[in-house]
Amino acid sequence: MSVPTYDQFIEPVLRFLATKPDGAPTRDAQEAAAKTLQLAEEQQEELIASGQATYKNRAGWAHDRLKRAGLSSSAKRGYWKLTDTGVAYAEKHPSPLPAEEVEQLAIGYMNVKLKVAADAAPLDDQPAVEPDVSSATASPDDRLAQALQELRDATAADLLDNLLQVSPNRFEVIVLDVLHRLGYGASRNDLQRVGGSGDAGIDGIISLDKLGLEKVYVQAKRWQSTVGRPELQAFYGALAGQKAKRGVFITTSGFTVHAIDFARSVEGIVLVDGTR
Repeated sequence: MSVPTYDQFIEPVLRFLATKPDGAPTRDAQEAAAKTLQLAEEQQEELIASGQATYKNRAGWAHDRLKRAGLSSSAKRGYWKLTDTGVAYAEKHPSPLPAEEVEQLAIGYMNVKLKVAADAAPLDDQPAVEPDVSSATASPDDRLAQALQELRDATAADLLDNLLQVSPNRFEVIVLDVLHRLGYGASRNDLQRVGGSGDAGIDGIISLDKLGLEKVYVQAKRWQSTVGRPELQAFYGALAGQKAKRGVFITTSGFTVHAIDFARSVEGIVLVDGTR
């Protein structure tokens, strides 16, 4: 007997988390769903190609759908918790959920982007609307492209969740690692972390040449709320204080429209948001 599809895991995960006001470890939610669905030992031993248990993978996708619907969140690494909206939803909708409601949760929010604050403006051009893969007329290429995009989006959201759990110092190091892999600095030693008290709004310095004459200054914000114009103005002032011409402002969240407008009105500031 095959493992139930991920949509059948949605309600078990929802109901279990509804009994845990403070959230619960991912493993507990996965096991509770398996118990609710009465999975046989053979079903629990089934693995996907990556080696993960199939039922855990499908419970994870069920939670992904709850997150996209705004009903749940990854409160911390390896921890799931219903949002206030999710708690209200569980109370309003008694068990069992109608089939059409489960279908809405399973496919109705597939294109909703995770980890984007309501007041965050996009830095990059928005992609065209993906084809409806539920349609019988969708080509195999369309369905494959949609599946790959879902995997990328889910992985990106998980990475951002993990970044929000690391220490500020570790986050600044990771940011410099990322910028180096993007091509900044001839070697990793050309990127220096300077964050801490008295850093004057500068978290890192990148030397673009061996003599250190050309430098890029970095500010890193491990935030969930958006970065506004005041933070960009303060960073610009810090650059002026260093007589610097280039700066990179990177955040796990996003930037407001006013922040983006300010960055575009001055020279030398590059913005990198969580999505980018």
